[in-house]
Amino acid sequence: MVGFVSRSFDALAGFGEADLRAAFSAFRQSAARLSDGAFDTGSLGIRAAAYRPAAAAALAAGAIDDPAAARQFFATHFVPVALRPETGQGFLTGYYEPVVEASRVKTAAFGFPLYGRPKDLIKIDAINRPPGFDPDMRFARQLDCGMIGEYFDRAAIEAGALKGRGLEIAWLKSKIDAFFIHVQGSARLHMQDGSDMRVGYVAKSGQAFTAIGRSLVEEGALTLAEADMAGIRRWLDQHPDRRDEVLNRNRSFIFFAIMPVNDPALGPIGAAKVPLTPLASIAVDRLLATYGVPYFIASDSLMIEAKPFRRVMVAQDTGSAILGPARADIFVGTGDAAGALAGTIRHAADFHVLVPPDLATELVR
Repeated sequence: MVGFVSRSFDALAGFGEADLRAAFSAFRQSAARLSDGAFDTGSLGIRAAAYRPAAAAALAAGAIDDPAAARQFFATHFVPVALRPETGQGFLTGYYEPVVEASRVKTAAFGFPLYGRPKDLIKIDAINRPPGFDPDMRFARQLDCGMIGEYFDRAAIEAGALKGRGLEIAWLKSKIDAFFIHVQGSARLHMQDGSDMRVGYVAKSGQAFTAIGRSLVEEGALTLAEADMAGIRRWLDQHPDRRDEVLNRNRSFIFFAIMPVNDPALGPIGAAKVPLTPLASIAVDRLLATYGVPYFIASDSLMIEAKPFRRVMVAQDTGSAILGPARADIFVGTGDAAGALAGTIRHAADFHVLVPPDLATELVR
């Protein structure tokens, strides 16, 4: 069970000094879709409709450049409610948008593809799910006979299951780069013709995500401290003979679509269909959480910009490995520096949902 405990902003260490301009901007990115009722309420019961007045106020306010004014917006429209998971604290990880070189066509140097969505990949729900089909599998294959079966996994696709369909969006130099773009869910590609392309998640094969770093720790190949993104990359580079076997442990395979590159200061489009804001957007468990909702997240052990992490973050994305009520993946930004930081974030944290006062009375019982 998940518990909600009433709090005050005065009791949140760091809130009174926090610069919430990026958080306000991120909340405002979601405001139109909140107002339009585009977001479903997750099973935690944080009602999307309750945020419509705050969303309207954010749209009416326009851009806010004053840190105090941004902080006052959140203090005016919300109250903090501590989110208590069944066991322990909440947990944070980080993700980012890689930037890599790519080609529109396969060449001797660029031989590893990113794929668009196949036509025979379909969504699975309570209506079309076959009897006995894994209840956690949300994508499957529409067979020629009309029946539904499990889609090709990573090993099958890497072995050529999709070859000849013309699904390749772009080609990369490194299979490891392609794999980590799958993990991050997006990338900005510098094409050989001088143009830039942004790709983002559009679907997946359906199998459960497996963290290869955790599997390498379990077999003793890496220590827990070594199993960040840089450490995993280093191990794969040092063990080319085992690369494919280890990568294929993550049977989940991601498909991409070409996305617009609009404001370069913002990240890719998240699952909430709005651009992500660096260090202000988070990915959450989409079945439990509600998109567009702000959280105040605090971690004494996570240091960013030389101080403990204390920020308002807005739920605007999701991910296969983001499971649980007090669980978030911080969107750090774009490029190598963001990736270096994102790969080190594995920290316990306290989660406070910022809710309209009338909703707080429903949640705190």
